[in-house]
Amino acid sequence: MKGVMRFGKKGKLSPRFIGPYRILLRVGWVAYKLELPSRLEYVHPVFYVSMLWKCVGDPSRVVPIEDVHITEEFSYEKTPIAILDRQVRMLKTKEVASVKVLWRNKNREEVTWEAEDGMKSKYPHLFHTPG
Repeated sequence: MKGVMRFGKKGKLSPRFIGPYRILLRVGWVAYKLELPSRLEYVHPVFYVSMLWKCVGDPSRVVPIEDVHITEEFSYEKTPIAILDRQVRMLKTKEVASVKVLWRNKNREEVTWEAEDGMKSKYPHLFHTPG
């Protein structure tokens, strides 16, 4: 579903991190058990090494846990603010229309290309026609 980011999934060119959290235990060769806050009690505390970062030097790239409101389905909503651009791409026998959408979640902004049909059906207020 567009507009919903899954917990731990990173969007193209805009990685998201929450934490840092203390490592409690090494589980096997490639996994670690983390000390997560009670707010994330429904998230399994064991993560593979590939999902962890040793150090994040730039604090502006870390999203505080207070800003991320994760639901029971491990997702959170982003709000579309505006349509910035439109493009039509030719596939073999079909034209596909895409729109460039400015999204906002709390104080963070992100721009992605989305299918125009899906955005029109879900957010018709963004497609106002002048006149």
